[in-house]
Amino acid sequence: MMKDEIFIAAVGQVPVQENWTTSLRELAALAIRSLKQDCQLGHPDSLFLANMFAPNLSNQAHLAALTAEYLGWSGIEAVTVEAGGASGGAALRQAVLALRSGMVNSAVVLGVEKFSDKIGADIDVALATTLDADFESMHGLTPSAQAALIAQLYFHKYHIPSNALAGFAINAHKNGAGNPFAMYKKAISEDTYLKAEMINPPLNLFDIAPNADGAAALFLVRGDHPALRNTDFKIKVSASTLSTDTLALHDRREPLDWRAVRLSVQKALEQANLSLAEIDLYELHDQFSIYLPIILESAGIINPGEGWKLGADQWTGLNGRIPLNTMGGLKARGFAGGASGVYQAVEAINQLRGMAGKNQLDHPHHALIQALGGPGATAATHILSLE
Repeated sequence: MMKDEIFIAAVGQVPVQENWTTSLRELAALAIRSLKQDCQLGHPDSLFLANMFAPNLSNQAHLAALTAEYLGWSGIEAVTVEAGGASGGAALRQAVLALRSGMVNSAVVLGVEKFSDKIGADIDVALATTLDADFESMHGLTPSAQAALIAQLYFHKYHIPSNALAGFAINAHKNGAGNPFAMYKKAISEDTYLKAEMINPPLNLFDIAPNADGAAALFLVRGDHPALRNTDFKIKVSASTLSTDTLALHDRREPLDWRAVRLSVQKALEQANLSLAEIDLYELHDQFSIYLPIILESAGIINPGEGWKLGADQWTGLNGRIPLNTMGGLKARGFAGGASGVYQAVEAINQLRGMAGKNQLDHPHHALIQALGGPGATAATHILSLE
C-alpha cells in the first residue's frame, strides 16, 4: 500500500431532521461521536468543516475553530469550507489535497448545517445568498424559482411529458424508506407524485428536497497510517476533482449544459483510470429533481434531452443498470446544506463496505459522488473504491 494513497478509515452521521433544541456545535459533536464508534480516533492533524449558512442562520462565523475547541481538539488546524451546496465535496477535496501534500497525515471532514435556528423568510434570504447577489437574488430570484426556470427551459426545448421527472422523486423516496438516517422514510406512488401541490411550476412538492439539520463526518488518512491496520474495509479516494462555472445562469452559453459537471467527471475518471461503465453507483445532487437529468447528460452518461428517461426504476433503481442515490439522495434524506456532500460520501462508503442494510447493492467496487453548488456553478466529484 503506497503511503501517498488516501483512504477514508471511518465514517459517522446523525439522522437528518429538525433539531430545534440541539445547537450547531452539539450537532457536530454527535457526528464525531458516531465517527469514533467506527474507528479509534485521537486528535486529527486537521479539521475541514463544511458549512453554508452558519453566519446567516445561526449567527456564527469562525465555525471551525469553535467546533475544534468544543470537540477537545483546540490547537489543531481547523478551517471552514464554503462552496454553496458543494461545500461538503469541497471540504473533502481540501482534505485530500492536504494529505497528498504530505504535510498532514490525518484529517477529519465534518459537514454540519442547522436550518432550524431560523424560520420562514429568513431561510429564503439565506438560500438566496448562493445566487449572484447583483444580478439574481437582488431581483427576487430564489434557488427554487431558478430551478423551475431551468425545468421550464428543459421541458420546452426537448418537448418532454409533464410527468417526466416523476421517476427521480419516486426512486428517491423508495430508497429513503430503507435509510434509517433519512428524513423521509416512506415510498410514494406516481399517483401521489402527480397529485402533489405545485410549488414552482413545473416543480411540485416532491421535486424539491426539504431543508433540514444534519451532520456527517469522515476520517481520512494516508496509506501508511496505523488506523488502516485495524479495519476490514479499505476505501481509497481514487479521484478528487473540483470544477467551476459562472455563478449567474444567464452568463452561460448553454444553461442546460453544465460544464463544471462535465469537466469534474472527466478529470475524476482520468485520475482513477476508470470508465463510466466501471462505476457501480452514483450519489448525485438532487436538491431539485430537474438537476438529475441535466447532471446525467452533462456527465456523458446519456445524450442531451434524454436524461429524464433514466428516472425509470430499471435504469436508476437499486437493481437498475446505474444505481442512483441509493439511500434516498437529498430528496428523501433531506438537504442538510453544507453537510450534504459529506452524507453522499458516508452513504457511498457504506455501500462499498456492504453495510447499506435493506438498500445494499451486489458487491459494488467503485462509487462516484458529486456535490453541486447551485446548478453546477461548483462541482466537486470524487470516486471512492474498495481495495
